[in-house]
Amino acid sequence: MVETSWLDLCFMEKILRKSENDDSIQVTHIISKSATSKGDNYTSDMIRITAEYSRDSKIKEKKFIIIKLSPVHGIRQKIVTQAGLFHTEMSMMSDTLDKMNKLLEPKHRLSAKILYAQNENPTLLMIEDLASLGFQMADRSSGLDLDHSLMAYRGLARFHAASVVVCEKNPKQKEMYSKGMFYNQHSPEMKSFFNMGSKALADEIANWPEAKKYSEKVSKLSDHMYQIGIDAHMLCEDEFNVINHGDCHMNNMLFKYDNNGKPTDQIFVDFQMCIYASAALDFIYLLNSSISFDVTEHKTDILLNEYLHTLSTTMKQLNCKTQPPTMKELKASIKRKASYGMMASFTILPFLLCCKSEAKDLDEVLCSSTYMNPGLKSEIFKEILIKRLPLYDEWGLLDL
Repeated sequence: MVETSWLDLCFMEKILRKSENDDSIQVTHIISKSATSKGDNYTSDMIRITAEYSRDSKIKEKKFIIIKLSPVHGIRQKIVTQAGLFHTEMSMMSDTLDKMNKLLEPKHRLSAKILYAQNENPTLLMIEDLASLGFQMADRSSGLDLDHSLMAYRGLARFHAASVVVCEKNPKQKEMYSKGMFYNQHSPEMKSFFNMGSKALADEIANWPEAKKYSEKVSKLSDHMYQIGIDAHMLCEDEFNVINHGDCHMNNMLFKYDNNGKPTDQIFVDFQMCIYASAALDFIYLLNSSISFDVTEHKTDILLNEYLHTLSTTMKQLNCKTQPPTMKELKASIKRKASYGMMASFTILPFLLCCKSEAKDLDEVLCSSTYMNPGLKSEIFKEILIKRLPLYDEWGLLDL
């Protein structure tokens, strides 16, 4: 359990007075509990807070808050600290995203509001709890269906469009997000996560009669998996570049639903991996990590059209000087970075399809002498990969 002796009435009172800009606030009671299950979040500890307070000693009010804490020990702590993940998220939420949200309000919102950020002892972010606004995770057991996927890609298009405007107004914004998930100077454990994950997958594929012939190729490729990510993230000036979410998968977005269970709204969470690079990166990563096989196999063009339409419309509304990409340019960019999608399929997808009762945290995955990810044994994951591996081979992606 996370150490939270610092989390008392006095601390909460200080935060709320500051975020609400009201020194009359008095916090009378706080309830805290863990905010995520194992497997929902790998690079932070999350606490859900309900704070009861009053203003001017009058009516009692409640505030629902998520506290996101930087891990304090183990491999997670090393990865998170060395990669500066909390620094990236603080700068996104307190500065860049704030500007992006102001451009899209009141109709659309990309993220929760940040209430407070603290750099050390402990390093933390306090964010409004989106669950209290009716947002929740989508069922991740088989990937997002078409309704969810369309909503996710519309949200992504707005995110990218707003980031272009923010970067046009202040080019320094681009330099603030130059690391992302794939960066030469991250800790070796970050590299191990992808390379060992692909090696473990190769061993697993050897047991699948329909696909075992690909096992050796995946095994040879496994040492290069992190490099594939680094190469895909190289900034190329003639691409359509944006601030990418950088870890755009279904656990990092929440949805609102109507009474029939149809999604009506979507919002992003977790901005630790944001990077200024080709917009194709988020598109590919989301497609390969989170979209159901039926949609990726038969309806990718619908998603491309929806993304591009929303992107172009939003950029026009926001008076962008930059031109959006054409469909031809976008498809060419996605094709050029196809191996990045394969990397997401091999290493991120099994985590998202892992059943919750078997999920492990990052220390458990990387600490044992063998890479442990129960998601590699998921039937849905196996079904998807058995269909994707021949395609990757056909495209030449499995050859070094």
